[in-house]
Amino acid sequence: MVLGTEKISRLLVQYASPAIIAMTAASLYNIVDSIFIGHGVGALAISGLALTFPIMNLAAAFGTLAGVGASTLLSLKLGQKDYETAHRVLGTTLVLNVILGIAFSVVNLIFLDPILYFFGASEQTISYARDYMGIILLGNVVTHVFFGLNAILRSAGFPKRAMYATLASVIINCLLNPLFIFGFGWGIKGSATATIISQIISMIYQLVHFSDSSHLIHFRKGIYRLEKVMVKDILSIGLSPFLMNMGGCLIVILINRGLKEYGGDLAIGAYGIVNRIASLFVMVVMGLNQGMQPIAGYNFGAGHYDRVMEATRLTMKLAVGVSAIGFLLCEFFPTAIARIFTSDEELTAIAVYGLRVTFVIFPVVGFQMVATNFFLAIGMPKKSIFLSLTRQLIFLIPFLIVFPYFMGATGVWVSMPTADFIATVVAWAVLKKQFNKLKGLES
Repeated sequence: MVLGTEKISRLLVQYASPAIIAMTAASLYNIVDSIFIGHGVGALAISGLALTFPIMNLAAAFGTLAGVGASTLLSLKLGQKDYETAHRVLGTTLVLNVILGIAFSVVNLIFLDPILYFFGASEQTISYARDYMGIILLGNVVTHVFFGLNAILRSAGFPKRAMYATLASVIINCLLNPLFIFGFGWGIKGSATATIISQIISMIYQLVHFSDSSHLIHFRKGIYRLEKVMVKDILSIGLSPFLMNMGGCLIVILINRGLKEYGGDLAIGAYGIVNRIASLFVMVVMGLNQGMQPIAGYNFGAGHYDRVMEATRLTMKLAVGVSAIGFLLCEFFPTAIARIFTSDEELTAIAVYGLRVTFVIFPVVGFQMVATNFFLAIGMPKKSIFLSLTRQLIFLIPFLIVFPYFMGATGVWVSMPTADFIATVVAWAVLKKQFNKLKGLES
């Protein structure tokens, strides 16, 4: 395969560009929801939407547990030219995502109200969160299958088709959102309905692709079962992003609860705006990571360690550049950014403050994310898990508990960049040690 011979920069452009477009589109997906909800329903509706973030993170955690683990395993098997196992990875991923998606929906629908109150909901915001999340959960199995197959599609050598699937869902969502919210008067329920319908259409496109037997990896008889060893491999590799998203879930809960106690419902809405903007740049970095993953995974499996390091270094440079753009925009134009989502003056003021504090050292986030993904791509999930935990759990959680006690709502905002900086220092040390080992193996 060209993954082992083509110039790294050319490969990264080829694989990362579609992934970046797809991930950016996925982020715009959420931003569009927030914009229409903010202007079409109201400021408190943005707060209600922000309350659903922990559940969305949790759903993403289970989705990446199967999807990212399977896509990494697929890249390794293709690098080893083990096409039979690669087919079984596809079938196992599909079955696993269906099971996880249904189970997640059932549990959360049964306990939805208690969960939302625990996440920081009030009597003023819970109705918005309940209306939105109820519909999203009903279509959650579609979301799981959609993102799982998209990960497989990229690793199978079709990054552009993965991009097309995501772009289609975004465009359809953008068209249906105003129709359902303003035209039909469905409010926040209309936004959720538009999201699920758009994903169903894109999932059908993916299913059609994998049904074509002319592709190297495709649906065929005998692959739709849960093989114990394969499921174990998939889950062990996917455990790092799973814990990352689980950590994200816990973090958002602590942030929402802290902001509600010290700042009120609108402070939660302000974090919702900050989170949407941060996610836009994080998604671009994730797109770079997804482009790097099959390159690093294939070459590591083939023993080309110099190419693994070259791909990682180039990805890091680009990721830091993307994060720096986010820093500049949010430090110099925070008011303009906040007004995209709301015309409410109080909500705008809180969001402006949150943007400036949260993005103060944002460039280092790009480096830390690539370092974490590097270990995932080469099949070393334990190190990837460790780096994930340092940023989201080991450092940030204590800060979120202690800082607000002394600084109020300001302590909640300050906790995030502080944890990012310390976690990046740790990631640099671990990555440097691993690179030295790879240099030894290469020589």
